[in-house]
Amino acid sequence: MAANDVKLLGARASPFVNRVQFALNIKGIDYEFIPQNLSNKSELLLKSNPIHKKIPVLIYDDKSICESLIIVEYIDEVWKNGPSILPSYPYDRAIARFWADYINKWFALVVELRRTQDEDSKEALRERIYEGLVVLEDAFIKCSKGKPFFGGETIGYIDIAFGCFLGWLKFIEEAGDFKIFDEKRTPKLVGWTERFLSDKAIQGVIPEAQQLTEFLQMYNARQAATSNEINPKDGNIVQNS
Repeated sequence: MAANDVKLLGARASPFVNRVQFALNIKGIDYEFIPQNLSNKSELLLKSNPIHKKIPVLIYDDKSICESLIIVEYIDEVWKNGPSILPSYPYDRAIARFWADYINKWFALVVELRRTQDEDSKEALRERIYEGLVVLEDAFIKCSKGKPFFGGETIGYIDIAFGCFLGWLKFIEEAGDFKIFDEKRTPKLVGWTERFLSDKAIQGVIPEAQQLTEFLQMYNARQAATSNEINPKDGNIVQNS
């Protein structure tokens, strides 16, 4: 399949765009990446996602598909080549979707922490974040059944939903907020992050912390006039859920 048959509208700093890139890579699909300036949205983006006007958007066969996890499911259903992303059984698919939704809500706490100034509120949020990670540690043990990934032997739906945030989480750790993954508290997740990031379908997709710093600096400079700030929950460069 030619790359120009599949187009992805996005920004490389967006974890939600990264989700789609993971799925395309896992399936071995060539695609054209069309970067979007979200301070000045293109006509193509506005036409392709007229309701939310957000990224990512996948364009295939002249049809647009929006929302990252919906796109991931679409890719899995349309392209049968390569490993399956969603589990085979309906119950297992429902469980995978549950945890993907949980992960989105958990990451919203991380975003809230970054925006909070009050120290007492920050400490309360840190505890909730750690509690959520312990829950995800248990989910990994149950879903992986002793195998390398949430999806088993290969990267699956939950792995994609969670793994897209690893670049931002590392950025937050290096910014000095707090250490998120702890070998004593969540050893299984620490091992999972290493395996996930070393997978060939993932390598080169997630921006490094320094790249994210540069993205933020450039974006905030453009937005200074309107006092807008990047926000991994609903900010312009990492839009979608």
